Amino acid sequence: MYTLYWAPNTGAFAPDVVLTLAGAPFERQRVDYDGKEQQGDAYRKLNPMGQIPVLLLPDGTAMAESAAMVLHLVDRFPEAKLAPPPGTSARAAFDRWLLFLAVNVYGADLRFYYSGRFTADPAGAEGVRQAAERDLETQFAMLEVALYPGPFLLGDTFGAADIYLLMLADWYPPAKALPHVGRLCAALKEDPRIAEVRKLYELD
Repeated sequence: MYTLYWAPNTGAFAPDVVLTLAGAPFERQRVDYDGKEQQGDAYRKLNPMGQIPVLLLPDGTAMAESAAMVLHLVDRFPEAKLAPPPGTSARAAFDRWLLFLAVNVYGADLRFYYSGRFTADPAGAEGVRQAAERDLETQFAMLEVALYPGPFLLGDTFGAADIYLLMLADWYPPAKALPHVGRLCAALKEDPRIAEVRKLYELD
């Protein structure tokens, strides 16, 4: 049994959807984000960074980093076909896009909404936010190109990287004005399993 420590509007969404689509046995443990439970001693034993999510594996190992969770789960449940087989060219493309999303777009989203965290000078926060917005526009433009002809990042093949893209586009709604990004997001939201998870994360 897996345990996913989660809170609304956090990166727990992507591994939650992967667990759900894979039919993996798991339970959700909601973290009181507003009450700063993630900064308490008990939670920091799971993740010293105090970040959400944490995935507790069946053997008790605690995982941090949402993209790492996704990579672990797609390989643990290959029958779900949420990523190409390891060692293939298609898998190389999958890994590339997932890490692009996790490192670049996720980071820019954080800088956009929490710009004060990324400067020691309060007067510099607006500059951080503006640079993040510029980066988000550039990065989603790259994803728009990658989704042609699509409909997924890997062409005809749906995968967990598309789920990660949906999460980040939900956080930055202007991205959904791009035709191919918007089409992907609309299609994924039609899946009732994904729609149910989105409701938990207060995305509608």
